[in-house]
Amino acid sequence: MPERNLEVKEMNEVEKKVKVGLWRQRIGYGSSDFACNLIWQMISLYLLYFYTNVMHLNAGAVSVMFLVTKVIDGVSDLIVGFLIDKTNTKWGKSRPWILFGAIPFGVAAVLAFSVPNIGQTGMLIYAYVSYILLSTAYTVVNIPMASILPALSEDPHERTVLASCRTFFSSIGSTVVSAFALTLVDKFGNGNEALGFRIVMMIFGVIGCLVFFFCFFNTKERVTIKQEKVSLKANISCLLHNKPWKLFALNIVWFFGGFVIQASAVIYYFTYVVQNTTLVQIVATITTLIPIVANLCAPFLVKMTSKRNLMVGGSFVHMGGLLIIFFGGKNVPVLLAGAVIAAAGYGLKASMHFAMQPDPVDYGEWKSGVNTAGTLSAVNGFIGKVGMAIASSIGAALLQFGGFDANLAVQTTTAQHYITAMYIWVPIITNIATIITMMFYDLDKIYPQIVKELDERRVNA
Repeated sequence: MPERNLEVKEMNEVEKKVKVGLWRQRIGYGSSDFACNLIWQMISLYLLYFYTNVMHLNAGAVSVMFLVTKVIDGVSDLIVGFLIDKTNTKWGKSRPWILFGAIPFGVAAVLAFSVPNIGQTGMLIYAYVSYILLSTAYTVVNIPMASILPALSEDPHERTVLASCRTFFSSIGSTVVSAFALTLVDKFGNGNEALGFRIVMMIFGVIGCLVFFFCFFNTKERVTIKQEKVSLKANISCLLHNKPWKLFALNIVWFFGGFVIQASAVIYYFTYVVQNTTLVQIVATITTLIPIVANLCAPFLVKMTSKRNLMVGGSFVHMGGLLIIFFGGKNVPVLLAGAVIAAAGYGLKASMHFAMQPDPVDYGEWKSGVNTAGTLSAVNGFIGKVGMAIASSIGAALLQFGGFDANLAVQTTTAQHYITAMYIWVPIITNIATIITMMFYDLDKIYPQIVKELDERRVNA
């Protein structure tokens, strides 16, 4: 009997260590997106505002800049993804990129939110260069965050949990920015927004670097995938014959494009249309805080239905919230209710986006025998950059076409209509596009069988 009790105790200890290891990796992996979103959310919410209202750049010139720089930056996504597939170190394929990309990312973030005293033309050139540097540095740490997921676990449910952890920490990082960034800018700048933004980015940059180091030391690439010597051309060919990935890739444009243009319009919509600056930080915080709840529910909801269905459902909820905001006018309770509903829908979409991301990788390996996690993540990043480039460019262009003037406290009716299009109508259009695209996505039906066959192949390899 004592031997039996000892055996049970040892089994409990092993089980406890396994659980601790799982949560250590979940938190380590998820924290990487906290670091990313300290910077990413600043870009999404305030970079367009920084360019038009702090650097006083022409909105039309900024529109062109967003389009040009993002397309250029997209090339770096392809290169980094291809290099990740070729990377083979004692730390794995993806983790070294997170480690060595941390400091450059933090430095580039500070440079992007700095205002050199070199005249308007000089500042526009500076904006081009600093934004390309920041986007490239973001690629170096963000692409491996996606490519590493299939290597962290081969269990589909655990991948969903990991993706949910990533989205959870992403929302925490975004919420920190949404709730405190402008307050910190005012505090440190003391009336000087240029100084305030630079100091805030220094703080976020340092924190981001430390968190990336934490991620590196608390994750491990456990799933050994057979290395194939495959050319970039062959990798692209595999992707082009991957139907689930093509549909997922198309939705990347709608997902990130809609997010970027809505996020960049928050400060304009509530400042110049609703004319209530107090709501800027409140709504921005709701937009990032509520998705945390949706994200926590995702692992349970996905057991009840498919990832595709949750993506579609989230799109409908998101649209409903935006319409409530539009018809709410200047009624604060209605506006806040609409913001909560829209944020819940977005949070569900975000959770499913990251949970679905590794599935086409497995489908491609199952169909072609070639694992293209790095290249696929890179191409996804490139497509996301194109979507964001188009959305950012459209947002700045709408300001230009509407006659937005940063020096006016009250904008013209035309300018307000264009700002409304940025915040309400363009995101609604992208949600409709998501719903249509997802109607053709059917990987969820056969995915369990794919995972089973891949497991058998790896055991027999």
